[in-house]
Order: sequence, then structure tokens, then C-alpha cells
Amino acid sequence: MAGFELVWDLKCGIGESPVWDAAAGEVLFADIPHGRIHHYAVANGARGSWQVADLVASFGLCRSGRLVVALRRYVGLFDPRTGRLERLTDDIDEPPGNRLNDGKVGPDGCFWVGTQDDTAHKHPSANLYRVTPDGRMERKADGYTITNGLAWSHDDRTMFHSDSQQLRIDAWDFDAATGRIAGRRRIASPDGEREGHPDGGACDIQGTYWSAGNFASRVNRYSPTGTLLESHEFPVPTPTMPCFAAGMLYVTSTRDGQTEAAKQNHPALGGLFRMPVAVGGVAVHRFADQ
Repeated sequence: MAGFELVWDLKCGIGESPVWDAAAGEVLFADIPHGRIHHYAVANGARGSWQVADLVASFGLCRSGRLVVALRRYVGLFDPRTGRLERLTDDIDEPPGNRLNDGKVGPDGCFWVGTQDDTAHKHPSANLYRVTPDGRMERKADGYTITNGLAWSHDDRTMFHSDSQQLRIDAWDFDAATGRIAGRRRIASPDGEREGHPDGGACDIQGTYWSAGNFASRVNRYSPTGTLLESHEFPVPTPTMPCFAAGMLYVTSTRDGQTEAAKQNHPALGGLFRMPVAVGGVAVHRFADQ
């Protein structure tokens, strides 16, 4: 299998949340601190960007053609065609140092999004929420420090989730009809130095879970029960999230927080990379706003 290649050297502060829009033939991804969503056409490399807000933590596709977007403290709806941003939820009821983080649309048509302690203290004060199309924000789990890694299995029956700070990857039983989660179990406790901190995740159609090993230059593939099946070397130390698209695995990366020496040694920090893969990804779900 060939390794990763750099396809867009745009030096994101924190590149995150890549999403495959099959209808448009584009991979969309966020630059969190700069509040932008970028789009990259896989067929010809055409690219563009939308300025959304002061911070875009994560987002998903909507049935209406809009994007459901996690901002710093609330979730909104952004229309790329008009540039209009509309508030969907109230602010999160969490400490002022917390913000929204990793999010993804689930098989239930709702937007699942977690929070993180964005201060230097990193307390386990973060939560996981389910956001419905009518703007209700239901707290589903707590006790996190940095929520990450949301992904659903090909049969919609398992939800994967991680805590990057606590070095854990969990699986839940998932009911796509009701959005109910149950049976939480830890399936993996990655070694932070060798496998990295478990960041964003994605599932393939063979039932395995791919996780960005932040700080360790790895992209890891786990069995549904947490056995490490493969570990791929990544060109920079900070991969953040994988995304399957058109026979490739696209992975974002981060530049913020790296030393000047690291930036000199890895000038492509913050870029978008891809690697050919023999397995396809689970179909991308859309937010049920219509």
C-alpha cells in the first residue's frame, strides 16, 4: 500500500472534521481557529473556502444543502450558497473554558457533538450531546476531557467515541431509530507515544475503525473489539481525522501548538493528505433538517 501524499498545503491552524460530499465530489474540512470550511474536489484538485465564524469546531452535511456546524458554544446552520449562518441551539451549559469539539451526523439524522476543556488545566468536565433538527441538545454522556473520534459502524449498530486526553477509545450499542446509546465499553487504550492520542475517527465497510494518532505520526486501524490491525506512518506528527473518499483515505492535520523546530522539520503541518486504500468508508449521513 502506498503512503500518504500532501494534496493541499494550506497550513491550517487546526485542520479537522473532513467530510466526504459524494454528490459534489468534494472533501470538506474545517480550520478550527480560523473559522473556515475548505472544500477540495477529488477529481481535479479544485479548491475553495467559506468563512463561517470565529471558530468552527466540526460540521456535517444537511439534507437541505446546508451544513450543521459546531461553533464555540452553540450549533448553527450555515448555507454555503448565501453565506448565512443561523443559530440552531442555545449555548452549552458548561464551564466558560469549555468549547464544542468533534462532531458528526449519525444514522439517526441528528448531529452528535462533544465538548472539551479548552484551558490548560484539562479537567474532565466535557460532555457528549445529541442535537436534533429542531434544536434540542440532549446530553448523552459526561466525564470527558477532550471528546473525539465519533464514527458509526456499517450496520449502524455501534457508535465509536474517544477521549484524546484520557487515551481511550469506547464503543456503544446504538439504536438508529431512537438515538439511544447503551453498553459503553472501552475497547482500546492506545499507547500515547507509539500509537498517539486518539483523535478523529472513521469506520470502513468491513467493520473496522480508523483513528488519527495525534502527536505520534500514525493513523491506526482497529478491529471492532479494539485490536490494533494496522498502523500507518503519517508525514507529520499531528494527524487529526481520517475520511474515506473515492478510493482514498483523506486525513487532516494541525499546525498550532507546534514548536518552530517542528515547523521547520515538517513544513506541511496543517495540510490535507491522502493515501489509497482498498476498502471503502461507511456512507456519510445527513442532518435531517428537511
